[in-house]
Amino acid sequence: MTESHGYAARHAKASLAPFTFLRRDQGPHDVVIQILYCGICHSDIHQVNDDWGGSAYPMVPGHEIVGRVIGTGSSVRKFKVDDLAGVGCMVDSCRTCANCGHGEEQFCMTGPTFTYNSPDGRSGGTTYGGYSNNIVVDEAFALRISPKANLAGTAPLLCAGITTYSPMRHWNVGSGQKVGVVGLGGLGHMALKFGRRFGAHVVQFTTSPNKTEDALRLGAHEVVLSNNEAAMKAQAGSFDFLIDTVSAPHNIDALLGLLKLDGHLVLVGLPSEPFTVSTFNLIRGRRSLAGSVIGGIAETQEMLDYCADHGITSDIELIPIQKVNEAYVRTVKADVKYRFVIDMASLEMP
Repeated sequence: MTESHGYAARHAKASLAPFTFLRRDQGPHDVVIQILYCGICHSDIHQVNDDWGGSAYPMVPGHEIVGRVIGTGSSVRKFKVDDLAGVGCMVDSCRTCANCGHGEEQFCMTGPTFTYNSPDGRSGGTTYGGYSNNIVVDEAFALRISPKANLAGTAPLLCAGITTYSPMRHWNVGSGQKVGVVGLGGLGHMALKFGRRFGAHVVQFTTSPNKTEDALRLGAHEVVLSNNEAAMKAQAGSFDFLIDTVSAPHNIDALLGLLKLDGHLVLVGLPSEPFTVSTFNLIRGRRSLAGSVIGGIAETQEMLDYCADHGITSDIELIPIQKVNEAYVRTVKADVKYRFVIDMASLEMP
């Protein structure tokens, strides 16, 4: 076992603090990655707070990881030492079920092994994430990072990027379509960038008038205040596709009414309360309400390559790890444009 260092929560709702723990020894198919940058996802906060139940402590969060390979097992063919590599939300899956066989490891029928707060089938215990100096991962679940990429801005692509890219690709968002993005945060600003790059006419929905200028800067053709009844009515029945990134309770029926015939509303946010949906709003117009979560390894690599080729990164605020607790408070208040990323060079080694 190898001694590693990071920041962990010792119990639910605890502040994160320095923590020393053990990583498994490098196996023949493993790569050891020195972590350079790690994004802060809102789900990190939910899991630290045990908002969804099932959290295990001590917990080292972080699943938006970019780093440099510092070790490779004898059977590794995908990476060599000094290559740039990323790790997203998963570090393993059963690899034998139908979903894994189709490259949809995120839907593994026995459940993927998540990067942190997940039972570790390799070494026992619980997985530890990217708020740390290194990670050991099977090469099959590590992603290649282009040397031309902005590394800090690339880190959030490992979750926020693929969470929005995957459904937009699955539902064939592209030229000639009218696409709506609901919410302008870590996920929403990536959906906005992708929709514009894919050639769609993109409308940003927000409840904050002060986000209008930023939405236009990020690529929106139009900005609609979703709490303005007249503005919403003017958009009724006109959208091919809506991606809803909001994690707070909100009115899904109002959004369904924006869809045209055979339109799709796809949820990628995780509100804590169940939605109430009018069946009439679905059957009128043959509308679809669906959900999506990250993407498989192959699709995540496709997304990273696409972003590197087209200069797409997340808008970030880079922080030292000593400010992680302050960043959590600000994230809950939506006081970040649009993703905090931890500079792991700031981690003080014992």
